[in-house]
Amino acid sequence: MLSRAIGDAELRALEPWQAAELAAFTERHRDHLGPWLPWARSVVDEQTARAFLQRYADATAADGGRIYGLWRGGDMVGGTLFRIFEPRSGTCEIGVWLSPDATGQGLVTRAVEAMVEWAVDVRGMRRVEWRCVPQNEPSRATARRIGFTHEGTLRQAFAHDGRLWDLEVWALLASDR
Repeated sequence: MLSRAIGDAELRALEPWQAAELAAFTERHRDHLGPWLPWARSVVDEQTARAFLQRYADATAADGGRIYGLWRGGDMVGGTLFRIFEPRSGTCEIGVWLSPDATGQGLVTRAVEAMVEWAVDVRGMRRVEWRCVPQNEPSRATARRIGFTHEGTLRQAFAHDGRLWDLEVWALLASDR
């Protein structure tokens, strides 16, 4: 299991028993997260947060997707996930989120670097993907900063908030490192 100090923060598993904390975090930051993350619209209370986290707990138990929180001083400030984690194909996809007050401090960059290191060096993944809408410039900048290559754009591939969005696909291969 991935657990790591990230500067003055800690990256560790986010589990169903922490549903109240995720629900409260999401409520506080829904306007900031909602434009980019569908779950920020559907996690509206402890029950929906628990169901969301349980899906990842079940996936983790089956060696699939995983979800992590980022905590600083005991407070959740964001998180990361392997939205897709497929050891058989050697492919995974990373996603991230942060509270507005935690942005611009390198937390996501260091957390994603730790996730890539673990996925490639420990689990033998050969391809790590990053997907984002072109309008999410902070996400695109993070992908560039870490060394992901923009491979293309899937047109109208992401339905969210009543609209169809283009979706950029970025990738980092084990051989790129």
